[in-house]
Amino acid sequence: MAVKALTHELYFTTSTVVDWLDVFTRPIYKHILLESLEYCQVNKGLDIYAWVLMTNHLHMIVDTSGPDSIGDVLRDFKKFTSKSIVKAIQENEQESRQEWLMNRFRFRAANDKKVANYKFWQEDNHVETIYSYDFFKQKLDYIHQNPVRQEIVEKAEDYLYSSARNYAGMDGLLNVIVAQ
Repeated sequence: MAVKALTHELYFTTSTVVDWLDVFTRPIYKHILLESLEYCQVNKGLDIYAWVLMTNHLHMIVDTSGPDSIGDVLRDFKKFTSKSIVKAIQENEQESRQEWLMNRFRFRAANDKKVANYKFWQEDNHVETIYSYDFFKQKLDYIHQNPVRQEIVEKAEDYLYSSARNYAGMDGLLNVIVAQ
C-alpha cells in the first residue's frame, strides 16, 4: 500500500452491467474482474486510488502512469472482462440464471451495431475528472459508503470488495494508492 499526496489529475469512473443485472453476486465473476484490474495495474499503468465492486457496477478513482489514456485502459478492461465473464457464465453449470443472463446480453448486443454476440457492460464509462481534494474526498466517501448504504455491511472496511479496507490500514484484495 503506497501513500501518496494528490498532485495530478484523477478520474472517478463508473462501469455498469447492462440493465443493471446483478452479475457480481458470485465470487467467480468478481475474481475475473479483480484479476483483470490487477493485470491493468501491472501491464497498462492503471493506478487505483479507490474502488468498490457492487452487484452490478464498479466505481473507481484512477489515473494512468502508462502510455495509454484512461479511456483506452477502460475500453480494454471492459472488452476483456465482458468476454471472460460471459464465457464463465456460459460454462458455469451451477449458474441458475444462465439462460436469463445470456438472453439479456444477447438482446443488448442485437441493439448495438458495435457488438457481435453479447453485450455485458453499458456503453458509457461515466468518467469525471477529479478537480479538487474536496471532490476527491466526496467521491472517496461515496465509493466506500456504497455497501453501507445498501446495508450489506455496517462499516465500510468490513466489505471485502472495496478499497475501504486499505484506507483502514487492512489488507485489501487489490493494491491501491492511499491518497492523503
